[in-house]
Amino acid sequence: MSTPKVVIAGCGDVGSRLAIELQALGWDVQGLRRNIAALPEGISGIAADLFAAALPRGWPSGSIDYLVYCATPSQRDEAGYRQAYVEGLQHTLSWVRQSGQQPRRVVFVSSTGVYGQQQGEWIDETSATEAERFSGQVLLEAERVALDCGWPASVVRLAGIYGPGRSDLSGKVREGYRVAIDPPVYANRIHADDAAGLLAHLLKADAEGVVLQDCYLGVDDEPAALAEVVAWMREYLGVSQWSEQQVLRRAGSKRCSNARARALGWTPRYPDYRAGYAALLG
Repeated sequence: MSTPKVVIAGCGDVGSRLAIELQALGWDVQGLRRNIAALPEGISGIAADLFAAALPRGWPSGSIDYLVYCATPSQRDEAGYRQAYVEGLQHTLSWVRQSGQQPRRVVFVSSTGVYGQQQGEWIDETSATEAERFSGQVLLEAERVALDCGWPASVVRLAGIYGPGRSDLSGKVREGYRVAIDPPVYANRIHADDAAGLLAHLLKADAEGVVLQDCYLGVDDEPAALAEVVAWMREYLGVSQWSEQQVLRRAGSKRCSNARARALGWTPRYPDYRAGYAALLG
């Protein structure tokens, strides 16, 4: 095919990293966000509000090959989630239809929060999605909007994203936060660069004619008990004190597998928390 054209709607941190990767491959990339001045240098911008139904004046009039939707909510309540993930996606898909465009694939960036398992179970793309929290329930609704859009579509469920500029565990470790040891509380994570890298890998594979599945988990190679991560980080940072009151708590405990993504040839640059946090903490 000719130079692939992709619109990244909600082009924030991960979307911008994706844009840079695709641009380096020679793709025609356009990032949609309210403030296009915040886009990486050289990335074409579409100034638009995902929460507004009207077709943006800057929406591309020609064909597009891929739509990646990776918005984040501006407020962390149910209304904010629904606005960002369901309504924003519906608006964007409507703009594609109004413009007569026929993307080869729509990619919706979701979260492993759609899983409600809490006993350290191993999770993959076929596991039951029975989210108890509103956030996971709204994401499942948005996934269905994407998968029923009428074009080929895939959802990518990312685990806890960490990386430069993000609120991370290290600050809490420095303050001496404690974490439950028994039973172990398992956490899953992915570096922001690897999140973007997985999305780029999927798009490249599709462009090369690889048949994609409708769901992929975006996690590193090693789900780990949070107590193990905290212990490693304490040693790495040289933290010796413990707080008497501050305790790290998580709503769930599960271990997510990236086997499906790896079978497609994707390899994370930061395969575990040690590699990722060592790079982040210097």
